[in-house]
Order: sequence, then C-alpha cells, then structure tokens
Amino acid sequence: MPRMTMAKAARPTTLLRGLALAAALLSPLSAAEADMADIKSKGVMTVATEDDYAPFNYIVDGRPEGFHKELLEDLQAFAKARGFEVKQEILPWTGLLASVSSGQYDMAFTGALVTDDRLRVFNFAPPFASAQHFYVKRKGDDRLGDIASLCGKTAGLQAGSALLARLPELKKMMADKGCEIGEVVEYQSYPEAYADLANQRLDYVINALISINDLVKNRGDVFEKGIAVSGAGFAAWPIPKESPELLEFAGAFMKEARDNGRLAALQAKWFGEAFPDLPAGPIKDVEQFHKLAGLD
Repeated sequence: MPRMTMAKAARPTTLLRGLALAAALLSPLSAAEADMADIKSKGVMTVATEDDYAPFNYIVDGRPEGFHKELLEDLQAFAKARGFEVKQEILPWTGLLASVSSGQYDMAFTGALVTDDRLRVFNFAPPFASAQHFYVKRKGDDRLGDIASLCGKTAGLQAGSALLARLPELKKMMADKGCEIGEVVEYQSYPEAYADLANQRLDYVINALISINDLVKNRGDVFEKGIAVSGAGFAAWPIPKESPELLEFAGAFMKEARDNGRLAALQAKWFGEAFPDLPAGPIKDVEQFHKLAGLD
C-alpha cells in the first residue's frame, strides 16, 4: 500500500504560511466592507502583492518584477480612468490573505490558487492563469510518460498545499489504469523536493503548471515536464465576499486585458504559454469551482 511521509521537519516560515491561511479563514468578514463607493471616496485602492513567487511576482535588486509588476501598470491606468489610484504594497505571503480578509487591503494582487477553503472567505476575480497540476521528472528519464508509468513510483510535493488536497484525482486516474500511487513524500518547500528529484531520491514531483514551466525554463538541463495529473485549476485574485462591486471592477479590468491582447501577451512572456480557454467570469463558490475544474 502507498504510504505518505514527511521529508523534513516543518520550518517556521512554512508553518506561518499555513497559519496565515487559517487566520484568513477565521477573520471577521465585517471588517472587509470597503467596496467601490469607499474606494472612490478615498481616491485609492490598495492591493497586496507577495514578494517571492516567481514568475507571478518577486523582487530583483529591491524592485518588483514579474507578471503582476507589468499588469499593475494596466490596472493603474484602468482605475485612473475611473477616478482613483491603485496603491501596491509588497509583503511576504505570511499574513497576506488575512490582511485582505480583515480589510487592511482591498484585494490580493498575487498568484493565489482557487481552493475550497479560500472560497469560504473570498470570491475570485476571473482567472489569469491555469493552475492545473502536472508532474516534472529528471530530464531523459524515459521510464515515465503516461499515468500508468507513474504507478508505484515515489512522488514529492509540498505539505499542506492545494496540490496535496487534489492528489485523490491522480489516485483515481491510476485506479482507472488498474494500479496504485507509490510513496508520497511531503516537503516544506519545492526547492527541497526538486533537489531530491535531481538526486534520484524521488521519481517525480507534482506542482502547478506555471511553476513547472518556470522550473523547466530555468533548469531545462536537469528537469523535464510531464503530463497533467489533475483536472483544471485556476490562479486568480482573492477579493473579500463583502466587496461585490470590487469583484465586478476586477472582472471589467480582466475583460479589457483579454480583449486588447495584453493578458495573452503577458501570459506568453511570463508563463510560457497563453490560456485562451480560462473562465471569463469570477469564481464565487465551491460548487461552481468544482464544475469548472471537473471535480464532480
């Protein structure tokens, strides 16, 4: 039978990341009522951006870089035409979602994955990237290809992640092939998992599509992208459920970015491919998410 192990003891930063999500889920929503009338009255909308999540957003020489850095310019122009400014605050992931849910920031302008738990607190703007799960292997490892070839092999992925929560999808795919998943090793960070993959302690690692594309782009001499091991997934901006007009504003901005080609151009530049088939509307509840992701 497959067994699940922890590769290393939890590091404080990872534990805090988990606590940050818990805090976001427990924060009182009544504090997050700054909708468009309040934003326009203040003349500014504040967005929180994570500081270390390439290629979505990261820091180089003290300055922001990545997909969101460029798209922020478009968002600021879109808001200016409607009479207010957009102010960005760059901060660590720890506490970011809790700060947005409590009203300290109006929305999270970062690469957050849509999950069942987060939909308890947030609506999500129309997705800007796929977050479907893929596997990555050592370059040239011809043992691995289709789903059946993964059966019984040792897999690595991040502990407590959205990817771990959707691992049953891969187990079902394997069951349909008449086999079972092998040992699953949980890591506190993906660099640790990739290091063990390179050193042949793992057979493959599961991560979201964008992260694997970025890994292969930068380390294609070591790693090779495999196939999808889940249904659809989505990266989108979390907006408190008490801000429906802000959600509508974000949807209008995304429509403009899609229609004028800017979104596709930035997707191709930063993610390695464009995603023309993403949902065009917001994601508001678990039932809708499951239908879009093929989880039902």
